[in-house]
Amino acid sequence: MKKIVFAVAGYNLAETGRHIEIARACRHLFDIVFLSYGGAYESLIEQEGFALKRMEPRMTEKKLQQVRKVLSGETLNTVGYLTAKEMEPRVENELQFFKEIEPACVLTGWCQSVMISTRVARVPFINVLHSTSVTEYYQAGLQTLPDRRDYAFIRRLFSEEQINRWISNLVLKLKLPAKPFNILTKKYGLKQFDNFIEVLEGDHTLLADIPEWVGFSEIRPNLHYIGPLPFRLDREIPPEVLAIPKDKPIVYFAMGSSGKPRLIADIIEGFRDKPYRVIAPVKSHIQEMNLAIPSNVTVTGFLPAHKVNPMADISVIHGGQNTVMNACLSGTPIVGVGMHAEQQANLDACVRKGFAIRLSKRTVTASGVLDAIEELLHNAKAKEQVKKFQHELAKWDGPANAAKFLHRTFGE
Repeated sequence: MKKIVFAVAGYNLAETGRHIEIARACRHLFDIVFLSYGGAYESLIEQEGFALKRMEPRMTEKKLQQVRKVLSGETLNTVGYLTAKEMEPRVENELQFFKEIEPACVLTGWCQSVMISTRVARVPFINVLHSTSVTEYYQAGLQTLPDRRDYAFIRRLFSEEQINRWISNLVLKLKLPAKPFNILTKKYGLKQFDNFIEVLEGDHTLLADIPEWVGFSEIRPNLHYIGPLPFRLDREIPPEVLAIPKDKPIVYFAMGSSGKPRLIADIIEGFRDKPYRVIAPVKSHIQEMNLAIPSNVTVTGFLPAHKVNPMADISVIHGGQNTVMNACLSGTPIVGVGMHAEQQANLDACVRKGFAIRLSKRTVTASGVLDAIEELLHNAKAKEQVKKFQHELAKWDGPANAAKFLHRTFGE
């Protein structure tokens, strides 16, 4: 069988999970190898029985802490994790690895050095993204002003449409985020990137959603809708979660790999004495804090979200790809606090469909989250809209569709 490589950011549960889902569907079609530079979720790959190439140089704890800050939107540059100097040895090692195994293609999401090495090696590069991360989204003028730059005086000067159009155009014209990659393209004789979106988009891009989510009038032929890729973690629901009484509305509060600990702690404290039961798989974010957990909040480690999210009436999430699609597949209206622009975009798509409220990371308060929960709990239209979208999503089998595309394109 031909080999394919899944190059994952092993520190990101959502990304690792998405690629495991595709790999599960492909294991009878290809010889599969995962590639990663470190992170807590590499073990999930080996638990699935897949070969894992632990690449060098490994990510140090200091680097992983920096990545967590970037994921939380706490740095000026929220897309570039590595400098050109840091990426260069990775690229060289990847080129050697690709030469050894001769893969038919390489898939990634956010393993950024692979976005250079595949192009140098002329190995087909497949990225797995959402409709909110491709050129068409920005051409449509849909990207909103990043929360940290969202000030009242700007709102007084310009309309929402003007702001969105300006930000979207800026993303497509701004070369600076692509600078580390362009330093390497120059070294390897590749075409320069005009913006960071060009870096991300591969020879083919698999969109882990459906046409109805954003509603583009048309897309380029190398973009392919496959449907959602929720990670079906093979883990039982903990007894303490199963035992939660159903006497009050249940809130699923999940902030993925990018939640901001202080904000998470404030929201948890805000649930105290409120008429909800809360399932909060946020233990890793707050374990260093001396936080008194309210009696109506059950804090856990990461959970099989595809099993637990459907137990809830409302999802309070950060807006990452997996948390958004899991909430939609579970039929739960969304209160969202995006940590960075891509998460904002995912939440905005749900807001436009009528079943979500997005709160600004810069100004959000626990009381604001509670007000939004209350509003959605009593919004029959929002419940109707999310159920309608849930029905549309259920028609798509993302992993199977990805496997069909890969086999048709690279396996025959």
